[in-house]
Order: sequence, then C-alpha cells, then structure tokens
Amino acid sequence: MSRTGRARRTRALPWAVAATVAGVALTGCGIGQLQLRTAAEVTAQSAASIAVLPVSASGSGKVSPGRPVVVTAESGRLTSVSVMGPEGAIDGRMSPDATSWTAEADSLDYGTTYTVAAGAVDRLGVPTEVTQSLETVTPSKLLTVKVNPTGGEPIGVGIPMKVTFSRPIDTEAAKTKVQERLTVTVNGERAAGGWRWETDTVAYYRLPSYWPGNSTIELTAALKGVNVAKGVWGKETSTHTWTTGDSMVSKVDLKTYTMTVVKNGKVIRTIPITAGKAGYETRSGTKVVLTHETSRRMDAASGGVEASDPEYYNLVVQYAMRVTWSGEFLHGAPWSVGSQGEANVSHGCVGMSLIDAKWLFEQSKIGDVVEFTGSERTMEWDNGIADWNVPFDRWMAGETS
Repeated sequence: MSRTGRARRTRALPWAVAATVAGVALTGCGIGQLQLRTAAEVTAQSAASIAVLPVSASGSGKVSPGRPVVVTAESGRLTSVSVMGPEGAIDGRMSPDATSWTAEADSLDYGTTYTVAAGAVDRLGVPTEVTQSLETVTPSKLLTVKVNPTGGEPIGVGIPMKVTFSRPIDTEAAKTKVQERLTVTVNGERAAGGWRWETDTVAYYRLPSYWPGNSTIELTAALKGVNVAKGVWGKETSTHTWTTGDSMVSKVDLKTYTMTVVKNGKVIRTIPITAGKAGYETRSGTKVVLTHETSRRMDAASGGVEASDPEYYNLVVQYAMRVTWSGEFLHGAPWSVGSQGEANVSHGCVGMSLIDAKWLFEQSKIGDVVEFTGSERTMEWDNGIADWNVPFDRWMAGETS
C-alpha cells in the first residue's frame, strides 16, 4: 500500500482518542476503560469562534466610527485579519496571544462601508473564516471645536482654557459625553482641573489655582464618533497645545500704595504706586493682563465724562497693561510720581514711574496675574478674567462670586 493510501485511511478513521483513564482505578496490568469520541464531536467542542465588533451593519444598523473594530477568537487563535475600505486596508494590532486584533484609533470614516475578513484555527488546527461588512453612520452635521489660548508665544498663568463648539450641546447627557472625551494634560501629566459650561457652545477649563509657569498645556478632544444630538456627530480627534511663560503674579496693596512683583515664586521688585482716589476706587480682586501696549490714548469721554468736567482727561500713557474691560490699566504716570507710594490720586488705574513701568512692561505678558487688595469695591464677573475670584468648587458649580 502506498504512503498516500495510508494517509487517506488515517484521516478517515471514525474515532479519535479524547481521553485516557476515565474514573477507573489502575490495578496490575489493567489500563482502565478508554473514552472514545468521534472526530466530529472533538472538533465541535474545540472549534474557534470569531467575533467582530461593532456588529455587522446588516445586523444592527450603521455603526459609529468612534468605536474601534475589534476581532476576537475563542477556543483558538487568529491567523489573519483584514479590514478593507475605499482607501485600502486599515492598520491594527494583534494581541500577543493572537486571540484579539484591534484597529488603530480613529481609523474608520463616516459614511463608509468596510469589509472585515478574519481567519482562525482551533486547538486541533481546524480553520475557521468569517467575512463581515460594516457601514458607518453619515452625519447630517459635524461638531468641531475652537480652543483658546492657541499655540504661539508663551502666555501668562492666569488665562483659563476656553473651548468653543460649532454646534449647541444642549442636554446634560450630551455635555457629560463630550467632557468625557476632553483630556487636559500639563507637561504630559493629566491635569487635576475641571470644566464649567458658560453656554451650550462654550466651556472653560481651569485648575484649582493658576497654571504652572513654563509649562506645556495640551487638550485632546477625541470627538470623532460622539453623537451629541440627532444627526450631529463629532468630526475628529484634535489636539491643541499652548505654553505658559514665567509665572508672574503681582500683588497690589491699595492701602500701602505698593505693588510687589513675584516671578516664579520669588519677589523680584517692590514698586511704589498710586491707584484710584475716592469716587474712582480701584477694584479689589484677582485680575489678569488683557492687553499689552507700549502707548495708549486715554480719553475720559469713553467713560461718559464731559470735557467741561474738572475730572476730564485726555492723554497718552506709556507701557499700558489693561486688567479690566471698564478701563483699569497698569501704566507709567510721571505726573503723579510725588503721590506714588503715598496716596491714591488716579481715576482707577495703577500708576508708577516710567522707569518702573518700562521694567514691568518688559517683564510682563498677556495672561499675567495681578492680585488687588485693600478696596471695598470688588471685581465684577464680566469685567475681564475674573475666574480666580471664585473658589474652584463653586466655579465649577457655575457661581460667579
């Protein structure tokens, strides 16, 4: 008989040994009773089962591209996985034990059909193959984000992150879903801050205190596949990065007429100043530098003061740094040097000598923090960046004071 003939007979044998001794004591030369099962029975119990997630389009409708394609094998191992779309095969990674394959994140597109072909073998080497189609949803509208601050020159430590959404997110469930896909890191470590929704399209993020100086802040908005309203889906996963410069926190004491400048935690200068006189008191509270101008014309008419009023003024100041929208600045004021460090004589701004103003201007940048104390008049919520005047837990709860 040929070797080929013997091989054929071997494969055709109706029985396979599936176990040896089954509940029989071994005595003398006896080997007990063997339990025999057919090859078909053995194969049925060990056959590999291939599962593909998300489920097929024909089974449960169109799927979200935010869900990764995952192919798994039970009672066996995968031998091949291919996910093909209009642009070709998408990349994925096989687990070390070859029991699962996962597509790269964000590899699926909207409104696209993919074909998944997978092969596996069971413990006996019997092959199994599966082919399945997936069709992703087609949005009627896409959700995108705009983030401020943007990348570029380093800024101060006092500007909260602002995220503006292109579409309203008008339910608490949708807001929660979006927040879960927003990740903020500081120098590569997940930040311990929180979100505050100002409107249905604007959310702010801040830490319990100021951002650390000389740091990199990054927001990852993994919104692709997030359904926020009927027909509205997140467009993509995007990353937004910006940096802080030196931490500059100046402390203005309106009762002692001084400003103490702290850089990266160390006092580097104490400046005599003058601030708002009676009737024009400078506001107490934590403010942030909003603009940075080498010179600026200040006209009291912008505040409603008539030219005939003794309090009217119209002059150009140097080294102006705005801290409120209503018109409080830090700036050079050579005309009030005699009062600086002695009395408050301005209309609300913090004035100092030109030498000190030039030095501070060169040290400062947009986003630096200025903390004011000593006045009964307080900073209003909508008069600049007032977020730091509200404790962190109350800030997240939506309070403004």
